[in-house]
Amino acid sequence: MKKKVFVGVIPARGGSKGIPRKNIKTIAGKPLIAWTIEAAQQARLMDRFVVSTDDQEIADIARKYGAPVMMRPKHLATDTASTFSVLEHLLSKENADAIVLLQPTSPMRPKGLIDACIKKYKNTGADNVATGFVCKFKEYGTYSQRRQDLKGFFYDDGNVYVINAKVIKSGRMLGDKVARVLTSREENVEIDDDFDFWLAEQILLKNLKKVRR
Repeated sequence: MKKKVFVGVIPARGGSKGIPRKNIKTIAGKPLIAWTIEAAQQARLMDRFVVSTDDQEIADIARKYGAPVMMRPKHLATDTASTFSVLEHLLSKENADAIVLLQPTSPMRPKGLIDACIKKYKNTGADNVATGFVCKFKEYGTYSQRRQDLKGFFYDDGNVYVINAKVIKSGRMLGDKVARVLTSREENVEIDDDFDFWLAEQILLKNLKKVRR
């Protein structure tokens, strides 16, 4: 049986309205994107990965941390450019059976998480695998149960996605079969604003202290 090829991609656009230059802003001692690059480098089941960017400074920093870079065309550098279009561009350049999407705005990935998601993809025959958590948020006034009694639903946290390349080539982001990998609250932090950035930094610094002990 032919070995399936897993190619990772770290999408890092230069423009960011919430936090200017967010992807390369220093957090816990290194640029934000560096945390995701290092997680990708630790993965054993990914055949290779690239940083997809439109920005030369991001490209230079990514290369400094040992990541290959794929420069995007200008039409994929706008606020309206979708992640899907970035994945399509990647597949036009790379031969892959599945893409592993790693967003730099989710920097808390314990060692082994990426490989665990790839294993889940292989073992379940899923078209998509995503990390996330069981969310029990509901609009106030729409429920009467205790919060802990609510069934909840799985919410993807932006950390790791594994996507069948055939699904993307068919013009879709989601296939027919989806699998899930539950992650901890710390790993769920996704950086969109200054508070998220502060919170993520506290977690990263705490984890660094643990490693140094």
